Amino acid sequence: MKNFPLSKKQLDALAERYPTPFYIYDEAAIRQNAQAIRRAFSVFPAFKEHYAVKALPNPFILKILSDEGFGADCSSLPELLLADMAGMKGEDVMFTSNETPAREYLKALELGAVINLDDYTHIEFLEKHGRIPSLVSCRYNPGPLKEGNAIIGKPEEAKYGFTRDQILRGFALLQDKGAARFALHTMAASNELNPAYHIETARLLFELAVEIRAKTGIRLEFVNLGGGVGIPYGPEQEAVDYGCLAAGIRKAYDEIILPAGLDPLGIHTEWARAVTGPYGWLVARAIHRKSIYREYIGLDACMADLMRPALYGAYHHITIPGKETADAAETNDVVGSLCENNDKFAVRRRLPKIHADETAGDFVVIHDAGAHGRAMGFNYNGKLRCGELLLRTDGSFLMIRRPETLEDYFATLNMGELQDFHNRLP
Repeated sequence: MKNFPLSKKQLDALAERYPTPFYIYDEAAIRQNAQAIRRAFSVFPAFKEHYAVKALPNPFILKILSDEGFGADCSSLPELLLADMAGMKGEDVMFTSNETPAREYLKALELGAVINLDDYTHIEFLEKHGRIPSLVSCRYNPGPLKEGNAIIGKPEEAKYGFTRDQILRGFALLQDKGAARFALHTMAASNELNPAYHIETARLLFELAVEIRAKTGIRLEFVNLGGGVGIPYGPEQEAVDYGCLAAGIRKAYDEIILPAGLDPLGIHTEWARAVTGPYGWLVARAIHRKSIYREYIGLDACMADLMRPALYGAYHHITIPGKETADAAETNDVVGSLCENNDKFAVRRRLPKIHADETAGDFVVIHDAGAHGRAMGFNYNGKLRCGELLLRTDGSFLMIRRPETLEDYFATLNMGELQDFHNRLP
């Protein structure tokens, strides 16, 4: 079963205040999950989770995670500012970007974030446009040594990171240019549920840390295992056991890091999906029913609100509040209103009979939307992105992002010049 924290009655009342569609996040569940992650990884001498801001770039959520001892992983200037306003400061923040403009490196330096370089040439680029900081990290692309997965692709075909040879030369060059503290990072897969995959990633980094020490004399301060830990989008899938995962990584640590004299070595991660993904939901309303070659349920939300099913063919579980125990009596495509045929939240999904109506249609809850959900929204077709609500630990609700308005949509147009432009047309 997939859980939703509100009853149909509570949702009716909430929708009176905040019309659908909207996202809702469960603060208590996010906090409990963050605490479970920290407990599991307390087996290491030092552990830090840098939440990947791109997954849910809202300072209210980041503030909750900061309060639980998490930092941030940022990939752009706005994300750096979001982390800063949420209280994530200095080395609690990692700046992991690629093809990075100089102004973004400068802001990361100003904020004291850990810069995680993506390419060998970025060493001189950073020195030219800013400076080489005391602590610097490099992102490793293991190429054919590591198998990727469907979302992130094969490492050797990915645009990210240093090769093994470049890592060794890069650290030596950084040391020559004044860096004194070093870290190593990789990210080879996304939404991976197999703990063995992540343990293998740790082992690969540990072995490289030993090689770096032997060939350059550099002792790493920490390794960042990246993100990529998946969540069970399907009801039949099993969640990753944090304790077993941490124990497996610790075993590799004891076998590789301890004999090499590299203990203590910090373990960092940049999870996001596993941190907030299961604790966010997109709530929409069924407003149309269509019957042609297939049966369709049309929602007041669309791909502009949640694009993962269209982009990846990703599965998101759907429930109908008030009909949780009803038989799955119909087979429908659940769709939005975008002028794209892949604007589908579900294809040939067995669901209870759904009542469709503009104002009184059934609610449709799309699960596991707490990461890479609203953050990936867009305005194609002039669609306005929905707002975000936070279910507080005391049961109250807080709007943490209002829905977009028509004024927002037109705000970036230079409307003051429109009439003059029209007058000057031939």
